[in-house]
Amino acid sequence: MLGNGVSRRGFVGGLAGALGAIGLAPDGSVLAETLLRPHAAKLPFLHGQEDYDSFAKLANNENPYGPSEPVMRAMNGAWKYANRYGYPDGGIVDAIAEHHGVQPENVLLGAGSGEILEVVGLTYLDAGRKVIGVEPSYSQVYRHATNIRADAITLPLLDDYRQDIPAMIDATLRHHRDIGFVYLCNPNNPTGRTVTKQEVRQLLDGIPEDVPVLIDEAYHHFVQDPTYATSVPYVLEDRNVIVARTFSKIYGLAGMRLGYALAPEPTVRRLRPFSTGSTSALVKWGGVAALADTESAERVRRVTLELRARTTTRLQRLGYDVIPSEASFFMLHIRRPVEPVIEAFRERGVLVGRPFPPMLEHLRVSVGTDEEMERFMVAFGDIFEVATAAGG
Repeated sequence: MLGNGVSRRGFVGGLAGALGAIGLAPDGSVLAETLLRPHAAKLPFLHGQEDYDSFAKLANNENPYGPSEPVMRAMNGAWKYANRYGYPDGGIVDAIAEHHGVQPENVLLGAGSGEILEVVGLTYLDAGRKVIGVEPSYSQVYRHATNIRADAITLPLLDDYRQDIPAMIDATLRHHRDIGFVYLCNPNNPTGRTVTKQEVRQLLDGIPEDVPVLIDEAYHHFVQDPTYATSVPYVLEDRNVIVARTFSKIYGLAGMRLGYALAPEPTVRRLRPFSTGSTSALVKWGGVAALADTESAERVRRVTLELRARTTTRLQRLGYDVIPSEASFFMLHIRRPVEPVIEAFRERGVLVGRPFPPMLEHLRVSVGTDEEMERFMVAFGDIFEVATAAGG
């Protein structure tokens, strides 16, 4: 079983008490998260925890099972530091460094990998410099560039929805002096497609050495493609790369906000002044426990891949194309405008992904629990007027 028991309730109860002490209702965090993270899928108007809990949440690529029991115990044990600034943090930076075989000087913590992406933007997009990437991808990077009065050069995907590495190299060379950094989401969100290890090296070797490459590996743990490899070894080679990772996905800590960058030490020093240092005592201890709890992470991975394969196979048997995914979500060609379909799913108690221009006839679906995926298939059959036998 992937759920959690008594320690989870103890943790949530303590959290509710802490929120109450500062005048916030526990469900108020849902509104805050939506306001602070505009890229998140739109939530229906909520009247309380019961309304939120009633939905199948397949919109934001979250781990539906939550933190494992060892992670919950570690976070519960860190409550005693809630009133302190200079608290023991469980050795989170050392744990991350050891996990990846790098030095602590190669690690920069962030409040989720989202903060890391923004820190990179603040560091390298000064004086109107631009970021190069593909569209669609994780558009928060491009939105942040616009917000700080920089810009983005976005390139289309290939016909098979993969990222066009030769085009990225060509665009970087043509705009070299105007480029702040290159963004590579691998696997890509929202398509779930990977860039091969040979293509990553092709990119690094093909662009000027003074152009950093931000490689977002938020969904690294779900990849099965043997042609893929993490880009962390390039950090050890002192290549101009920044690898972003998060505890929000396979470790189930999206609401707690913990991510990190791995980069050569001079790069980390350059990034650090733009970091807020806003991660909490609780999540740092939880992160250490999560890295150690490989059994739970592997269980989440296995179940997620099984449900992704089962659901996409059922959809394909109904005649719908699904982009091959290496992530905890998949993208479905629904052959009609996506926005009304998203609303139709909401009306049936299922939250699914937002629109991703220019792929406005594709629907991104996160892989939830077995029960949530069955609710999705029932709603799909109703909306598209097809028969969906339970279990496929």
